Amino acid sequence: VQLQASGGGLVQAGGSLRLSCAVSGRTLSSYYMAWYRQPPGEEREFVAVIKWSSGVPHYSDSVKGRFTISRDNAKNMVYLQMDSLKPEDTAHYYCAATIADYSGRYWEADGMDYWGKGTLVTVSS
Repeated sequence: VQLQASGGGLVQAGGSLRLSCAVSGRTLSSYYMAWYRQPPGEEREFVAVIKWSSGVPHYSDSVKGRFTISRDNAKNMVYLQMDSLKPEDTAHYYCAATIADYSGRYWEADGMDYWGKGTLVTVSS
């Protein structure tokens, strides 16, 4: 599975951005697609995940109600719509994929099988 994230940039607090992740290389129906982020000087952290086949999402508490993960089956794309952005959302954002189901547990970064390169999101105050 190859992943390519894009859409990062500079935005003011309260603004919105949409990240995109182009996915290729495998039939995706069995996969969970996720977004992670790594703020400067911190560990990589889970943001959101979606089951490709059902579209059921799950979010970290820090972004719930502000971010929306979605996928487009026809285009093999995964999106992260980020609204009401805060300065603490500043990070490199990564898309990732796994066939494992960690529902009910924390989606550890180590549990992901495939990673794309990050895209930087900077939120100014």
